[in-house]
Amino acid sequence: MLTGGGDGFHDYELLEYVLALAKPRQDTRTLAKLLIDRFQTFGGVVSADPDDLKLVDGVGDSVVATLKFLQTASVRLLKGRIAKRPVLGNWQAVEDYLHAQMAHNPREEFRVLALDGRNVLIRDQKMTEGTVNETSVHVREVIKLALDLGATSIILVHNHPSGDSKPSRDDIALTGQISDICRALGIGLHDHIIVAKGGSSSFKTLGLL
Repeated sequence: MLTGGGDGFHDYELLEYVLALAKPRQDTRTLAKLLIDRFQTFGGVVSADPDDLKLVDGVGDSVVATLKFLQTASVRLLKGRIAKRPVLGNWQAVEDYLHAQMAHNPREEFRVLALDGRNVLIRDQKMTEGTVNETSVHVREVIKLALDLGATSIILVHNHPSGDSKPSRDDIALTGQISDICRALGIGLHDHIIVAKGGSSSFKTLGLL
């Protein structure tokens, strides 16, 4: 029985408990270790692509459903921490949410966080999803979203499945284009965050905005 919190448990031990929900009365330790070996971390397992999960011997539909349910519940819990609160004063919670949402995604995706005049989240909108190393983002679609929602400001977010959060030249060029149009329209661009398995990079912190 899991008591006293999970801080003292290894990733595979926590995963073993989760897998027991999908495989009751079965030994799930071996499967848990196989999954950790393949996807490296508890978060990596929970966020892995269903087809990739099924490549591991012992993983079927019930295991995938359990892991995806846990992922959805975790993301929703973290999103609740930033709902109805000014995101700029709650930045760690924002980063935790974005990491859970995107860090382990095997394909690159681009999202826009639209904020109102109090910097409260209006919408977290996924704009595009691409390949393992590229996604196509149209500047006009980003601006149209902000205008349609009446957003006072926005935060750009995308992930790097490679694990390296360093901005590329294309990332910098795209951000510059969006920044110029936002400035002309009176829309604030607070940041562009790149999320990866090993952490995240902030354009603002890097002096790129």
